[in-house]
Amino acid sequence: MTRYAKPTTVDEALALLGEGAWRILAGGTDFYPAQGSRPFRDNVLDINGLAALRGIAETDTHWVIGARTTWTDVIRHPLPPAFDALKQAAAEVGSPQIQNVASVAGNLCNASPAADGVPGLLVLDAEVELRSAAATRHLPLSDFILGNRRTALQPGEMLTAIRVPKPAGTSAFVKLGARRYLVISIAMVAARLVVENGVVADAAIAVGSCSAVARRLAGVEAALRGLPVGTGLAEAVRSAPMTELSPIADVRGSAEYRLDAVREIVARAVLAAASMQTDDKVAA
Repeated sequence: MTRYAKPTTVDEALALLGEGAWRILAGGTDFYPAQGSRPFRDNVLDINGLAALRGIAETDTHWVIGARTTWTDVIRHPLPPAFDALKQAAAEVGSPQIQNVASVAGNLCNASPAADGVPGLLVLDAEVELRSAAATRHLPLSDFILGNRRTALQPGEMLTAIRVPKPAGTSAFVKLGARRYLVISIAMVAARLVVENGVVADAAIAVGSCSAVARRLAGVEAALRGLPVGTGLAEAVRSAPMTELSPIADVRGSAEYRLDAVREIVARAVLAAASMQTDDKVAA
């Protein structure tokens, strides 16, 4: 018989997870559509009563985003400019109604290659906090999402927070879709630049929907470092290697189209992160 539980403390939730297999229900914006009309056959652990897991806090070394924090919470919270890409991505997660209930951790645990929140967190060098009744561990986000719908969560564990080391620089997010809103991406890019004395001191670039998991582009990042801020940044992007990408062909676009298009939107995201004028309202 399927069990349903709605704990009121994190310790109670972790104790239940230690007893057996549960499907965790947070915002439910992916949970219910994936269930369809089939009857529930899994035990359901509803964490929507865990107030301790919602909110954004600042420590001496990190920003900490609770697992139940919604995308609307991210949009509204005062965060430094390095988080602008994540805020822009938050505004692309479905509609405002979805953003009001969908959780940041749910976006990560769903592990879709087209998860809007992942590139913006990758360029922030985010890590996840994974807790069980016995232990707590921290894992880089790049090591947490293993593939399409696969994560490094172990039995009895729950993602309780996302931790971001205090970042420098400015960032931007660009999403390519068949229309402006309410669309699964063909490709999407987050870019974060640290500019010192008019020169790119550091760069972080991540692309989603062009591989089984969103990827940082090491070759593009290396090509940008040391360049003066200007139109030369776009040219560097267009000639840099992007060997991390391995897009599929589907109803939204061919693999070849994705590879061509992603160079353009990486360039746009980089220029936007460098505070240069761009038009990021991209449509297929």
